[in-house]
Amino acid sequence: MRIRPAQVEDLENILSIDKHIAESELKNSIAQSRMYLGETDTDVVGILRYNLFWDNTPFLNLLYIEERFRRRGYGSALLSFWENQMVQYNYNCVMTSTLSTETAQEFYKKHGYKNIGGFTYLNEPYEIIFQKQLKPFVT
Repeated sequence: MRIRPAQVEDLENILSIDKHIAESELKNSIAQSRMYLGETDTDVVGILRYNLFWDNTPFLNLLYIEERFRRRGYGSALLSFWENQMVQYNYNCVMTSTLSTETAQEFYKKHGYKNIGGFTYLNEPYEIIFQKQLKPFVT
């Protein structure tokens, strides 16, 4: 699998996968280089999209692997690639979240993410917030 920043030309493929935000916001994520694609020679395997929480902490908004490519290490590869990018950008930690009803929480725990709290939004299941220290925090 190759991992690369998403481009505007990828928008149609991304829109077929990422239905969580508006097209204009997807374009912003692409323009800010905050979205990566994992792909084979012929297929998009998955996408990773992030933003900055509090304008200073990378927050993984979406990690999605197409069903037929799951359980092959592609999600781990995309996550590791992103974490390494964040270290290169000089960030000390990253965050993400998942619903308490989703199995993704086990995936993040397996990759060193710690539960640091959560909240309930409207009538949704409890949202768990995770954090991972990437390198020692220096003030």
